[in-house]
Amino acid sequence: MKESLTMAVSSITNSSPHPDYAEIVVVRHGETAWNATGKIQGHLDVELNESGRQQAVAVGERLSRESKASIIYSSDLKRAFETAQIIASKCGGLEVVKDSNLRERHLGDLQGHTLHEIAKTNPTSYKAFLSKNEDEEIPGGGESLVQLYDRSTSALLRIGLKHKGEQVIVVSHGGFIRELYKWARPNGRPGKVLNTSVSVFHLYSEDKWTLEVWGDVSHLDKTGFLESGFGGDRNSG
Repeated sequence: MKESLTMAVSSITNSSPHPDYAEIVVVRHGETAWNATGKIQGHLDVELNESGRQQAVAVGERLSRESKASIIYSSDLKRAFETAQIIASKCGGLEVVKDSNLRERHLGDLQGHTLHEIAKTNPTSYKAFLSKNEDEEIPGGGESLVQLYDRSTSALLRIGLKHKGEQVIVVSHGGFIRELYKWARPNGRPGKVLNTSVSVFHLYSEDKWTLEVWGDVSHLDKTGFLESGFGGDRNSG
């Protein structure tokens, strides 16, 4: 079984969260044409393809049955915001709040290219991207993994503290979500974060988060849209 699915469970908490924590349901956006062809997106604004829209419908229908969210927060990039809007429509018209801090990692000069292309045309950026030094920034304005980690965890903490005692949905990106896993499971291996996968965090305080569900895509099992393309792993964005 894939590492990213080993913590998956069949459903989300179906009752109101405990007043001591916020339950944050984190969803990766649906597939884009660039995911399907292996092109790196980062902060570039690419919309969903038809498979991605169908994935968003499937996860929206799942969350309409399982969740009792009060609000949705979404990255302001099209692929996430459109996913969030589809989920909102399935969940009774929930408000969707755009938040640029929920964006994917900025990948600088890699954005708009495949890794195969960039290895030939910009070996400096390619080596920076694959570096094991998590402080390494990507040339062209890109973020380091440490910067992404700080942004990701700070954004989720801010949302969680604001909504303690509630359940909220957050729609974001593969790289962003992997950093949340690293906070909750620092010695774990997150694997690939599939399109519209569902992960659930309980956030009690700045120093106490728990990971309840990781990378669940059971809503895609019978749709034909389970195996998405490139994205959501160590070598993507």
